[in-house]
Amino acid sequence: MREQNNKKFMPDIIGQKLAKKKLQFLVDGHAATGIMPHLMFVGMKGAGKTFIAEALKHHMKSKDDPSKNHKDFMTINCSTIKSLPQFANSLLIPHIHGKEITVLFDEASELPKDVEMALLTILNVTEQNTTQFSYEDYDMNFDFSRQNFMFATTEAQSVFHALMDRCERVDLEEYSYDDLAKIVAIKLRKVKFGKGVLEQIAPVLRGNARAAQKMAIHIRNYLKAAKKKTFIKADWDKLCDHLGILPLGINPIELQLLRHLSERKECSLTYLAAKTGLTKPCLQRDYEVYLQKQNLMEISTAGRAITPKGKDYLEALSAGV
Repeated sequence: MREQNNKKFMPDIIGQKLAKKKLQFLVDGHAATGIMPHLMFVGMKGAGKTFIAEALKHHMKSKDDPSKNHKDFMTINCSTIKSLPQFANSLLIPHIHGKEITVLFDEASELPKDVEMALLTILNVTEQNTTQFSYEDYDMNFDFSRQNFMFATTEAQSVFHALMDRCERVDLEEYSYDDLAKIVAIKLRKVKFGKGVLEQIAPVLRGNARAAQKMAIHIRNYLKAAKKKTFIKADWDKLCDHLGILPLGINPIELQLLRHLSERKECSLTYLAAKTGLTKPCLQRDYEVYLQKQNLMEISTAGRAITPKGKDYLEALSAGV
């Protein structure tokens, strides 16, 4: 197997060194054997799971037609699959069985149980790298040198453990500020950024590559409207004002939570739910996690409390720093 050179592999993917290193190894194996393991991409929202899977398709070479750049590729949003009959009749039989194709099941945690059970049979690993699956009176043969299966999820704990075991798991890392700044810069290659501006942009992106791409669109639109090709700190300040962007990318509800926490020594989740009008699970899942991650709030047996860093954040915001 040739020596891996991670710098040249997937050059358009910023960061994700460990994931790219693993994928490089698997791609080398696929080039030598024609077989790629079933893959399960796991990462936070906006980590680039679908983007990386779609980039990987270019390394899935066609066995049937060497003149093609890669095998056909299909993305399936698992939330649209409601039952095994629908999956078999609308997708499996007409579009996957007998075809040379790579299939990505996005949001894999949304797969119905009967479809998961079918996939356990289809994806069963054998020495021949082939399996059979029967649905009603239709018999299907799968050849993993022709059909490749990939999955992506943010909720790994919700994916049936046996299905997870069928796959080679590829975990995506959180993006560093430097990675996020590079993503914005790459999306805006013709824009000249002022000194330190990209470093100011990166922290508001919440470690999210998709947020970096969206921010690049906002900056492009701002510059087009202003008929400019440079983006300096004054422009960033104006954009933050227009879009309501707060330091660290804190959103209005998170800011509201911090202010409620600052009013008391400890707050219960019930109290915060009553104050915000949001459900407890919503607060825990969508807002408290990021505040804890940034060390702006803490949770103990006594309740929720703002941290010294959280107090400093509110003071700096009030002072306009």
